[in-house]
Amino acid sequence: MNMSRILRSPASSVVQYLIVVGLITYAAYGGAQSLGYNWQWYRVPQFFGKFGPDGFVWGPLPEGLLNTLILSGLSFVLAVVLGFGLALLRLSNLIIGNAFANVVMEVVRNSPILVLVYVFYYVLGPIFDFDRFTASILCLAVFHAALISEIIRAGIRAIKRGQWEAASSIALTPVDTYRYVIMPQAIRLILPAMTSEAIHVLKNSAIVSVIAVAELTTAGRNIISDTFMSFEIWLTVAAIYFVVTVALSALISLMEKKYAIRQ
Repeated sequence: MNMSRILRSPASSVVQYLIVVGLITYAAYGGAQSLGYNWQWYRVPQFFGKFGPDGFVWGPLPEGLLNTLILSGLSFVLAVVLGFGLALLRLSNLIIGNAFANVVMEVVRNSPILVLVYVFYYVLGPIFDFDRFTASILCLAVFHAALISEIIRAGIRAIKRGQWEAASSIALTPVDTYRYVIMPQAIRLILPAMTSEAIHVLKNSAIVSVIAVAELTTAGRNIISDTFMSFEIWLTVAAIYFVVTVALSALISLMEKKYAIRQ
């Protein structure tokens, strides 16, 4: 196993993340100590949930995490659908379709995601009556669709020409060729890259906090505005993101292994 492959492995990514988080935590702790910061970790558990007169009540952090997962999941599914469509247009011989896909790719890839968030909410939102959540899903989906389309296109083009000729020789339609011959092979090639893209969608979902969508980062900001516990809350939010991304990486790694065994 070469060094580049080791560095891209899930275990290596976890170690690198832990090192970075450790350095940030150490720097934050040192800075807080120099400022005479009063640590209040004992107050953090109440923001996960607490028992009240009516039983257990979930706190703002789990609620924000749930919204983040819903937002990221819907955005990723829509991004895959849009990305597949863009990939097919770029692989097609349709001049208008190919040009349209290229324009979308260039515009999206060369626009900061923060600008796209503002465009979808403040410009397209009033026109099409998008609420914050819908605008966020569409923004993330369009942004990542441009990246996913390149992954899918590369996976399809990696299939040997003989596979296309074999499908043509038995009179398969283009739809059946993709469904039964090309995509089952391409999925195996694109799955690792799609894993990374799914994690990127999850992490980029934090950007929609700028339009006050009630996701995890927004929940953290609201808690800080009420308690002034900046260090504790941001470190807790970072830890939650870490746990979720590692769990997602582990889950998709299992999917990759199971899929590889069936080939």
